[in-house]
Amino acid sequence: MILRSVGAVFLIAIAAALSPADEKLKGIACRSVHLGYPAPEGVAFYNEVAVEKSADGTYFMVCGWSKGYFGMQELASGKKLLLFSAWDPAAGQDPKKVPEEKRVKLLHKGDGVRVGRFGNEGTGGQSFFDYNWKIGETYRFLVTAAADGPDRTAYAGYFFLPEKKAWKHLVTFSTLTKGERLRGYYSFIEDFRRNKISATKERRAMFGNGWVKTAKGEWLPLEKARFTADSNPVLNIDAGAKGQRFFLATGGEATNATTKLRDMMIRMKGPAAPMDLPGDR
Repeated sequence: MILRSVGAVFLIAIAAALSPADEKLKGIACRSVHLGYPAPEGVAFYNEVAVEKSADGTYFMVCGWSKGYFGMQELASGKKLLLFSAWDPAAGQDPKKVPEEKRVKLLHKGDGVRVGRFGNEGTGGQSFFDYNWKIGETYRFLVTAAADGPDRTAYAGYFFLPEKKAWKHLVTFSTLTKGERLRGYYSFIEDFRRNKISATKERRAMFGNGWVKTAKGEWLPLEKARFTADSNPVLNIDAGAKGQRFFLATGGEATNATTKLRDMMIRMKGPAAPMDLPGDR
């Protein structure tokens, strides 16, 4: 499982939220591609995804921000699950060396959710929920942020279960933030299989109907996104605005025919913000 430390990266470039990648990945892995959504600091981040093409070892990350991320994965075994992670504020790679008072704290764990700590690419808290998501189905994600004392923020991850027509509160992690809520919004597709064969398989997904709720309670639509990628030099990547959604594609037969890297895209206006979000309205 590949986990990424993103806080510092967002001070440099929106959505380039992956560990260092270079020309050594050419021919080994698909290039990681991202959407960066410009928006002010908020207390809630809602987004949707529909996967069109997947492969073993893929992360479709839907709701990312400066302190963590939330999305769906297909593992090397073909098993599918949801992943929600939040980072410790301290630099380092060994989770055991992080002082207890600086660690991510678990405030809530839903039924069937597994939680633990990670290291080697930053440190923090992670959670997993087994869920057999389907190609072509639209899935809904929500991250909320609330104060947890004077120096911490509690980040909660919610996933809408279409078969039950209900939201599931997966997990809430608290981390030291100096009062920061949500900022640096992004999505990405990543190939973490990295076995050469994986680079020959295309991954493609539609992201859209994104919204950010400000501290004043105003919902703002995410109608713009900047296309970025890691430093893997391969060019079989693409992104674009398609109706009310954005798409990302990487690997296999994908070609960069729609949007140039670092260009800003604008999608069509969509419906009003959802009315059924947990803890809202």
